[in-house]
Amino acid sequence: MSLSKSQLKLITSLQQKKYRQKHNLFVAEGVKVVSELLRSSLKIDTLFIVEDFTFEADTSRIIHISENELKKISTLKAPNKVLGLFEIPEEKEIKENGLIIALDAINDPGNLGTIIRLCDWFGVQQIICSKNTVDCYNQKVVQSSMGSITRVQINYTDLHPYLKETLLPVFTADMDGKNVYKTNLPREAILVMGNEANGVSEEINQLVKNKLTIPRFGDNQQTESLNVATATAILLSEFRRG
Repeated sequence: MSLSKSQLKLITSLQQKKYRQKHNLFVAEGVKVVSELLRSSLKIDTLFIVEDFTFEADTSRIIHISENELKKISTLKAPNKVLGLFEIPEEKEIKENGLIIALDAINDPGNLGTIIRLCDWFGVQQIICSKNTVDCYNQKVVQSSMGSITRVQINYTDLHPYLKETLLPVFTADMDGKNVYKTNLPREAILVMGNEANGVSEEINQLVKNKLTIPRFGDNQQTESLNVATATAILLSEFRRG
């Protein structure tokens, strides 16, 4: 069996959020990522596997294709044998407990994917995204999360009213905040990380009183700011130290 024109059109269309929502499907590529997703509770729709490559999966879901056909549907520079279509799961209810990451207008798919991996590493089970944060089922997000997207619950909501109503203490990253290394941090809280270029929105910044900064130690003190994923890693490490 080979790749049909309708399948090619469908897979290509899933690069756009509106078609992912329309078909309730997203794309994952590569042996490692697809294997991780298959071991999760996610439902597989179709697996496209290069001919003569051995891959353990439900055979009724497999379509064998050529290397050239894989190149046509892949967004990777070096396509890796397997591409899967998975069903987008229903969002679960947000739980008001533990340490939660809230993301305010994160635009870069790589940053979101890395933050998902970080949450998986540090045992953060929930990410709450503003509605203008990049879609977590964007293919670049799925790839950079390296399977962690199956272990971290992700919700999209209007962030300001949610943070206004929450009973958990809320913290933001801010250049003028308290030194994170000298602050006692609670085990249960919400940590808000802001947009790559503009940081946390003014509306949310005015709402949140607990502001944290990662001090600079370099002699020149000229570095403007840290990448949002790097800053998230440092702050999560500090929240988990207590």
